[in-house]
Amino acid sequence: MSLNRILLPGMAYFREQSPHAKPPSTTHLPTPHTVATASPAPGADTTAEPLHNAVRFDNVSKVYAASTGEVAALQGIDLSVPAGSIFGIIGRSGAGKSSLLRTINRLESPSTGHVYVAGQDIATLDEDGLVALRRRVGMIFQHFNLLSAKTVFDNVALPLRVAGVRPAQVRERVNELLHLVGLGGKQNVYPARLSGGQKQRVGIARALVHHPDILLCDEATSALDPETTHAILALLRDIHRKLGLTIVLITHEMSVIREICDQVVVLERGRIAEQGPVWKVFGQPEHDATRALLRTVEQGLPHDLLQSIQPAPPATGEALRVLQLTFTGEGGIEPDLGRIAETLGHNAQLLHGGIDRIQGHAHGRLIIATRSSVPAQTLVLGHLAHHAKELGYV
Repeated sequence: MSLNRILLPGMAYFREQSPHAKPPSTTHLPTPHTVATASPAPGADTTAEPLHNAVRFDNVSKVYAASTGEVAALQGIDLSVPAGSIFGIIGRSGAGKSSLLRTINRLESPSTGHVYVAGQDIATLDEDGLVALRRRVGMIFQHFNLLSAKTVFDNVALPLRVAGVRPAQVRERVNELLHLVGLGGKQNVYPARLSGGQKQRVGIARALVHHPDILLCDEATSALDPETTHAILALLRDIHRKLGLTIVLITHEMSVIREICDQVVVLERGRIAEQGPVWKVFGQPEHDATRALLRTVEQGLPHDLLQSIQPAPPATGEALRVLQLTFTGEGGIEPDLGRIAETLGHNAQLLHGGIDRIQGHAHGRLIIATRSSVPAQTLVLGHLAHHAKELGYV
């Protein structure tokens, strides 16, 4: 049967062949990090892109036709993804995350605007250029997209066989990648015998077969349990370190962003709500959408502590003031318990709290009870916390 163009999971497109066409010539394994691009179309934007950007979105919008009219999935997206970074795109359902991600390998084309990959406006690519693009931009998926009738080895080998790579090189490359992702002994196993985490490892190996410069992760951990999610993120971090890839991932989980990403952009209703280094977005969220997403990873006060805090001191007996100290990562301020105790008195008690470190910055809060009458603002002025407020009395 004559095919126009086929996209198998994690594979590059290949061009139409007639039923009588010769089989593809046997080729060598693609050289890592080589780029084949078509000449720009007449009138195309040929402005040079900064080499430090792996991807740039220039006023990108995407509109879909629906029975109720047009739906704007993306609106005016201007965004740069630094080369060699792990870049997170987060948002609630319907925010436009998948639509944005899929414009990078032209699985989706913008309605307006331009997408540049390594300086090339990908709208100008012909079929050969598009094949080259999709080989250097690997992709992994939420539900793995493995072929159930093929073994682990054959799932990973399939893109190479379609590309006409020599069998000996296929074996070498597939075995190399399976060892990289921790599946060295699973070559002959079928997907039905694998756990979810193992299936995703196969998907990662398959996405790396053509030595990509960029790896796209489409909700790659959302179908996994927390322990497996942590293991897959650790694997992606290790691959990033060893191969120097640019990783662009989409997720609805702030815990994923916190664990692996360098920078993050928050999408809300197809627009950029805010963006920046992960530590800064976590420490000083500016948009309601970001604050809503952060509530899923913030630790609330225990119920018994909430019940015990009163708005005013009791009429009789000695009460302790309850202070909340917040750390946002700004300015290198650390939770120095010794200095805090000196300021509040050595009878100060730590009731609750927790401190995370995100990109080397301290984030979190401490709930402290004290008999001291020192104003909460004194702690801020003394650079002992970024924010301090009185919650009540116990």
